[in-house]
This record gives sequence, C-alpha cells and structure tokens, in this order.
Amino acid sequence: MDAAEYKHVVLGLIFLKYISDAFDEQYQKVLKEQDQGASPEDRDEYLSEGVFWVPKEARWEELKKNARQPDIGKLVDQAMDAIERENPTLKGVLPKDYARPSLDKQRLGELIDLFTNRLIIGTADARSKDILGRVYEYFLSQFASAEGKQGGQFYTPRCVVQLLVEMLAPYKGRVYDPCCGSGGMFVQSEKFIEAHGGRIGDISIYGQESNPTTWKLAKMNLAIRGIDGNLGPHNADTFHNDLHPDLKADYILANPPFNSKDWGQERLKSDPRWKYGVPSNGNANFAWVQHFIHHLAPTGQAGFVLANGSMSSQQSGEGEIRKAIVEADLVDCMVALPGQLFYSTQIPACLWFLSRDKKNNRFRDRRGQILFIDARNMGTMIDRVHRELADEDVQKIASTYHAWRGDESEEDQYEDVPGFCKSADLDEIAGHGFILTPGRYVGAEEIEDDSEPFEEKMDRLNAQLREQIQKSNEFDQVLLRNLKRMGYDE
Repeated sequence: MDAAEYKHVVLGLIFLKYISDAFDEQYQKVLKEQDQGASPEDRDEYLSEGVFWVPKEARWEELKKNARQPDIGKLVDQAMDAIERENPTLKGVLPKDYARPSLDKQRLGELIDLFTNRLIIGTADARSKDILGRVYEYFLSQFASAEGKQGGQFYTPRCVVQLLVEMLAPYKGRVYDPCCGSGGMFVQSEKFIEAHGGRIGDISIYGQESNPTTWKLAKMNLAIRGIDGNLGPHNADTFHNDLHPDLKADYILANPPFNSKDWGQERLKSDPRWKYGVPSNGNANFAWVQHFIHHLAPTGQAGFVLANGSMSSQQSGEGEIRKAIVEADLVDCMVALPGQLFYSTQIPACLWFLSRDKKNNRFRDRRGQILFIDARNMGTMIDRVHRELADEDVQKIASTYHAWRGDESEEDQYEDVPGFCKSADLDEIAGHGFILTPGRYVGAEEIEDDSEPFEEKMDRLNAQLREQIQKSNEFDQVLLRNLKRMGYDE
C-alpha cells in the first residue's frame, strides 16, 4: 500500500487500541469495586474518569479473538461505528473502510496481533508518559516523509512547532490555528503549559481544516490526549467558510500551505479582512497574513510559517501589502529557518511573529522596532534529506526573542550578535524597501581579531612550509632506500 492509504489503516487501529487499553484498565478497577455497588457495564463509571465508553463488540479483546477470521475488516468497521455511536464527540471522525476488498485481511489480522502483543498505550502509566502521543507523532512524521511533496501538508515538524510555541509562550487565553492540519500546534501548546507548571484549562482551542481526512486526524489527535478543542462541526475552507468569524484570539499559531494558487480571491475582493491590500489570486501568502491579523485580539500575538518569498516579494502588490503591515507596526520578529526542515517541500521557509500591541502589554515598549534572527546555519541533519533543530537551538532562538521583548523571566540582556540577530528600527527597514529578510540586517558573523603583524605571520607560515617540505624529503629518502633493498633499480 502507498503510505497515503496505509496511514489511515494504522492510525485508526492505534486509536482503537488506545481507548480499549484505557477502558480495560478502568474495567478491572470497577470489577474490584462490585461489592460496593459498582457495575463494570455502567458507562458513567468510565465517563466520570475521562475514559471513552467502549461497547462490548468494539473492545480490543473481541477483535483479537477474531483477528484471523475472513470478516475481520467488517468487525473493525462495526467497532468504529459502535464507538462513534456511544461517544458523540467522535461522530464522523473514525475510519470505517476496513472491510473494503483491496485491504488484505490476512495482513490486517497480523497487524491486530502485532498491536496486541507489542503496543500498550492507553493505561494510566502509558498516558503519564504520553506513549500514545509519541507513537502517533512518530507515525505522522514517518508517513509525511514517505508521502513526499503533499504528505507534509497535515504535519508540521515537531521542532518547528516547538519553536513557535516556545517563542509565543501561550500560557493563558484563546489559541487559534485556521489551517490546523493534524493539530500539532495545539498539542505542543498543551505540552508547553504542562512543562511550565500551568493548567491545561487556562487555554481554549479553536481550529479549522479544509481537508476532510486531515480534519479527522486532528480530531483523533486531540481526543487521544483528552484535549477539548473546537475544530468546528466539519471540515471547511477558512477563506470562504470561516467557522469562527467572531473569534479574537490571544495567540495564533499556524503553518498555512506555501504559495497557494487559485484560492478563490475573485469571490473575496471586497472582504473586510483585506485591510492592508487585496492579495493576489496567484499566491495566498498575504491572504493568510491578513486573516491572522483580522482574528487577533487587541493584545494578541501570532506566530506562523511562510515561504521565504513572503519577506521580499514585490509581485502582484505583495510588496505594498507588506509595507502597509510594517508601517502599521504589527511585525515583531522575523526568523529565517534552515533548509530541509519540512517533509512536504524544499521551499525555504521563515517564521513571522506579529503583535497587535507593542507598546507595553506584559513586555517592554517595542514600537518602531523589529527583531531579525538568522537561524539558517542552525540544526543537525538527521538523515540525507531532513534537518532538525535541536532543543538547544530552539532555546537559543526563543530566549533571544524573549530577552529582546523584555520578558521578566528572561535573565539575560539582549544584545545584537553579528550574523545571528539584529534589532532594527522602521527607518532602517524602510531604507531596505520594507524587505524583511534577516540576512539583510544581521550582517556577517564576526571573525576573531588577528592582531599578528603581517611580516611575522608570513615568516611563521614560511617556516611551517619549510618544515613540511623537509619532512616530506626525509620520507622520500627512507622510502627510496627501502625500495632499493627490495631490488628496485633507480
């Protein structure tokens, strides 16, 4: 099978195994409490503990018993149906095409056996270690890699999501992703809050996704972690059917499709979102930027991924839109990313950070300033074609931004570092034609001062060269003597 098809078989079964593990563990607890009036078939005993109710025909034990039967595909579909029927939040989300003739039932049975023997992901201990989250993230990334160009549209590499979240630091408020893919931004936001001792309930999640299959993946991704997110009642195109029209978000995190063409601009020319100029139908980049701005609360912040062209393009009025956004003092920080981070594209990418209020909302007054960070030389190759930012790289970039904007928790003082970061004012940016490429501002990395006088340096280098020649000649003489002993005649 192609990875694009195989992922739905695997991820659906992983989800089913997870909720069955959690159910079975709770089932055993309730069994021990029967003498106190508890019933293992009372659904409230499970829902009250945040565990999905799994009807008997959908339990993994039933699938395991029938894994080698020719109708196993039909039984899996029936299990998915039963779970959706009993748990309204999952309605229309789970895959239900395991009975299709093209799916090898012997392989399907073997996969169920494999998961039975090797995969424990829903128990309390596994949940505390986020085993399922790690398994799920691994499969998403592997499928994205295998599917090639289009596969990564539903998956943003973990290190990129981590960088966005670490820089924005969404502790409390409404978090919005209007092109949420498989929901990675939300998961990482929750992890960030947990890691910093906050409460998960302090953020509200809003999202939207146009691809119906990817929307289901996002719903499952949130459900397995117990995250209550509002992704709308169905998939929908954000530009033409905004499911959260009145939302004003405190944080926006997003990775919209790069350079999308023919996105339907002709039907939206008078849309109120285009405050800074009507975006081109040939490229949706600045439609996304203005959609983000439109949905920001008065003190809201946004961090998102765009193709590098967004920083410098002058085509189809994009330069004028970018200029208007800069002059409105909405741009807070620009980060140039290294290449080969994404599974879906080799197009170079960057991060934009916007702030509605740069005056003094929790941070210092940054009006008239933009921070530029050039991270193109950071990261490590994890295979021949993919690069990853290490945790140290993420922390270096994020702490630079936090020091610059004046976070109280940041101990270090901000300083410009040639070749890496530079705080520029709007006059300097105007002098560069409102191009926002960090390389234009940060300059070249400083080279160690070489104070050795020229004549002394040349004498030292000549002496080293003579020494190397002498050693080479001595080696040749020894080699020649040895060859003569062996009968070589010069």
